[in-house]
Amino acid sequence: MTSFAPIDPPVVNGNDKKKVAYFYDSDVGNYAYVAGHPMKPHRIRMAHSLIMNYDLYKKMEIYRAKPATNLEMTQFHTDEYVDFLKKVTPDNMDAFQKEQGRFNVGDDCPVFDGLFEFCGISAGGSMEGAARLNRGKCDVAVNWAGGLHHAKKSEASGFCYINDIVLGILELLRYKQRVLYIDIDVHHGDGVEEAFYTTDRVMTVSFHKYGEYFPGTGELRDIGVGQGKHYAVNFPLRDGIDDRSYKGIFEPVIKSVMEYYRPEAVVLQCGGDSLSGDRLGCFNLSMQGHANCVNFVKSFNLPVLVLGGGGYTMRNVARTWAYETGLLVGQTMGPELPFNDYYEYYAPDYELAVRPSNMDNANSPEYLEKIRIQVIENLKRTTFAPSVQMTDVPRDPEGMDDEADALLDDLDEDENKDTRYTKRRWDKYVEKDGELSDSEDEDENEANGVRRQPQAHKRRNMMDYQNSHALADDKEPESGAATPERSGSHERDAITVAHPNLGANESDQSASGHSSPAALNGSGASNPESRDGSIHPGDITMEDVGDEAMEPPPAQAQTTTDRPQEATPPDSPPTVAAAPTVPTQIADDIGNDAMDEGDTLGDPELVKEDGLNEREQEDVAAEKATEVAERSEHT
Repeated sequence: MTSFAPIDPPVVNGNDKKKVAYFYDSDVGNYAYVAGHPMKPHRIRMAHSLIMNYDLYKKMEIYRAKPATNLEMTQFHTDEYVDFLKKVTPDNMDAFQKEQGRFNVGDDCPVFDGLFEFCGISAGGSMEGAARLNRGKCDVAVNWAGGLHHAKKSEASGFCYINDIVLGILELLRYKQRVLYIDIDVHHGDGVEEAFYTTDRVMTVSFHKYGEYFPGTGELRDIGVGQGKHYAVNFPLRDGIDDRSYKGIFEPVIKSVMEYYRPEAVVLQCGGDSLSGDRLGCFNLSMQGHANCVNFVKSFNLPVLVLGGGGYTMRNVARTWAYETGLLVGQTMGPELPFNDYYEYYAPDYELAVRPSNMDNANSPEYLEKIRIQVIENLKRTTFAPSVQMTDVPRDPEGMDDEADALLDDLDEDENKDTRYTKRRWDKYVEKDGELSDSEDEDENEANGVRRQPQAHKRRNMMDYQNSHALADDKEPESGAATPERSGSHERDAITVAHPNLGANESDQSASGHSSPAALNGSGASNPESRDGSIHPGDITMEDVGDEAMEPPPAQAQTTTDRPQEATPPDSPPTVAAAPTVPTQIADDIGNDAMDEGDTLGDPELVKEDGLNEREQEDVAAEKATEVAERSEHT
């Protein structure tokens, strides 16, 4: 094998709809390890905000799982270790110095406020997701707060305290004969492998960096012991593996595992530290390369429990987990990020993309092919689909059965009799294909973190649809700008200055095309030099206009009215253009000196008489034009 096939773009099949249960507790983002620690639970809240604002919540049921109790945690962990986690706090940690050394709580795994509650949220989501898969209530369960694969039976390790993955797999084994665990974190999933190292009921497959790297386990020769021999699969990798190489090893190995092992359920740990540019990782996977693994596992149509894990560049982890959630629900997601509570984290591009860098790939095709061949040979030594002795299924854990769900539904109905859409109903609702507006649920959406997008128009307005092909004269000019209109031999333009206090008389005159004969210079005669009807700079001077008139006018449209003129023969005298109309308010603002010269612009009787005189002059001009035309015909 000398080369690998490129990553295929994910194909969203509308007919391949999976019923997805999504587990999220809003309190998870409130916890913080210590200042400067690379593990930040806040990344889960960032991913959730993207999931909500991409409208993925409409395609899945949302659950807030009951936090795991100390009794449930002891299904795998020792009583002493769980009791220590429950008791220790930053205030009393000095009294537990001996226990901290014994349980490996210190540098990587510090004591912080709410430690036990954080572990309960993580483990509760994974356990309840597995329980819903067992009961056939969903096809895919998602818990991005889970995936803490380093925790051991009686010690913390690698930022992990309670191994929610092991607890989830134990829950699946109550109904499933064989469970497959797949780990694409950059670190080896040592805690899960160690828990099931001696059994054939769980096959663990891990793709990880090996060699001078935490945790130092996961060699190719680590294949399990006793009944579990050859049921631990490790694929050690070197720095800089890219999308093509990762796809070239992941898909054939998982395909062979499915053929030989025939699992009844899959647990997929999607650690984000295998992405390019991770703070602690050394791989070079893009978002699409990482998500290709999720899409490939989904294609086998088995019950899948999808979990989080590592990932220490928060913005990249949030992008990738949101994108993979979209793949699981069959939703196409646009490249531009929607507005959300943490939008500024994604500067400067604000795009749904994690791009690879130009780092060298230390994994040669020959090396990868050699490891792949050995892994397939180990799989051939396993028993085909190992069986399990038939036995009664143990009772469901308290609070994780259909009866408990029904009781919670009844309680929700009783406590919210007058509420149309309770929080529980909103979380469980899945939008049907073809449904229209959800405007009635805007308040509930806002309360659940769905932000209104700045570009989205919730209501259509008439002014949103303007005619882009309209003539320039029909468009609204800039506020306060004088607009000279076109003039010609067949039309005459009258300019009207719009004003909010314009009287009815002035408005009627402007609309009819007749204007007052009073000129803007204060005299009663029109200016013969202004034949195009435009306002010249000399018509109004700064000295003639008061301070109030020089204030910026209100933002209203200036209107122009064109009145067609009768056809005029070439030898007839030219038509004199009408002077602009000046509204009463502007006339009031002109200085007292101009008014003393006999300017009576505000007298409606004189304006009416002047308009009649102008119409008489026009009639005489028309009669002369007719006579000239008749004489030209006789000659």
